[in-house]
Amino acid sequence: MAELVEFLAKSLVDHPDQVDVRAVEGNEGITIELRVASDDMGKVIGKQGRIARAIRTVVKAAAVRENKKVAVEIV
Repeated sequence: MAELVEFLAKSLVDHPDQVDVRAVEGNEGITIELRVASDDMGKVIGKQGRIARAIRTVVKAAAVRENKKVAVEIV
């Protein structure tokens, strides 16, 4: 899942070398933390959060196929 988020984020930003993705396992499932350069934050979030919502939807769809619970946090 983290690889999928990293691929999507690197495709969107101007500084792909500053994309950092970490998967943290907890009691509720897996939390994927996405960090990007401050200049690229708007590109990852999008207008009214549409791009962030789309990333979360794609990751949740992939997680359902593997019977996992995954949340994406943009830090």
